[in-house]
Amino acid sequence: MQVQDIIKDKLIASTESSVPKMTKRHKEAPTISNKAIVAIGMRRTGKTTWLHQCQQKYLDQGYAKADLIFFNFEDERLADLQATQLQLILDIQERLYPNESGIKRVLFFDEIQLVNNWEQFIRRLLDEDNYDIYLSGSSAKLLSREIASSMRGRAWEVEIFPFSFQEALKHKNRHPNKSIELLTNSQRSKIDHYFEEYLITGGLPEAQSFDKTDRFQLLQGYVDALLMRDIVDRYNISNPTALRWLVRRLMSSPGGLFSISKYTADFKSQGIHVSKETLFEYLDHLEDAYLLETVSIASDSVKRRQVNPRKVYPIDPGFIPVFDRSGKSNLGHALETTVYIHLRRQKAEISYVKTKRGFEVDFLARHIEGNQELIQVSYNIDDKSTREREIRALLDASVDSPQASLVLLTAHSSRQDLDIPSNITVLSAWEWMGD
Repeated sequence: MQVQDIIKDKLIASTESSVPKMTKRHKEAPTISNKAIVAIGMRRTGKTTWLHQCQQKYLDQGYAKADLIFFNFEDERLADLQATQLQLILDIQERLYPNESGIKRVLFFDEIQLVNNWEQFIRRLLDEDNYDIYLSGSSAKLLSREIASSMRGRAWEVEIFPFSFQEALKHKNRHPNKSIELLTNSQRSKIDHYFEEYLITGGLPEAQSFDKTDRFQLLQGYVDALLMRDIVDRYNISNPTALRWLVRRLMSSPGGLFSISKYTADFKSQGIHVSKETLFEYLDHLEDAYLLETVSIASDSVKRRQVNPRKVYPIDPGFIPVFDRSGKSNLGHALETTVYIHLRRQKAEISYVKTKRGFEVDFLARHIEGNQELIQVSYNIDDKSTREREIRALLDASVDSPQASLVLLTAHSSRQDLDIPSNITVLSAWEWMGD
């Protein structure tokens, strides 16, 4: 079967099929002329689904399906497709469905990174300005820094994360469909229960309907595929054993401080010989692939940020129990991870705080609107000593960040009967994250 026939069949199937049903994501595509919108994120977070969501938005505006060209390149029959053949997609679509109205058509190219030198074709289309263009692909093949160089400022990146808690509620038809202020105590208790489930299950779309055993197998498979395809094969990793050990150590202790120097010594004691420089490279690859992210200490000094340990968080709380087999409860770690990912969705600048008196605050968030928050995360603050410890840290950190609001987040609906200073806001994390 010739490539033209394969493309023709795929275009007909796409044009004549309906848009798949989906849970609407809260991420909207920006309206920006003369730039390609590029969805990036970890594998299986829903980038393809988000492209379909963008497609549906055009349909709702009155576009015909034939004017929305959706093409997925993840097809073994197109393994040898060249960039010079990409024009065939547009030519064949025009022959099949002539654009008699002259409307500006919209391209949705999924997994386009599978075609070498694809960016040259996209840049030409942007120069011609005859199409709106949306792209998505495997995160390690469409990295931000690669887009910046290959597209020369012609791409606008949209990060796709796993489901937020609110998206997960809607996915399971559990959303209360009323504002938080109008919820009854009974409804709040029910959402507390759902939120605890979310801390365990996480937000990866496919994992929502799996039981524990199958979910662990699914998520482990995600990580295995990411490590092999996006890191080991891509960067010709010579020591995959060290890479896997690094992933296991980092993913099993979210929110914990880590030092590459200490990890190097620990690995050596286990008979795994790897240099600090190599571990730094591995860490960069893992962050590029959106499996995990690191947070530096809050400081204006570059040197202080470099010499102090960083904290690490997986991209989804559902990964934590997969790697931490200690049998201990991970819900506190999962809560802290969920708060971190929410701040990332908001594009906040995030760091952690270590005060002069040695107290630690989980997050100092500087938001793009200019406001700042000092955020302490504690699964439960019913215990007086725990509560006093968290409050003491917040108050001490506020000395150096007087402009920041003070927030104490827990896993359950806020309590009004606790002795909390008036300048500290206590909320459940799901209340703080909003509707």
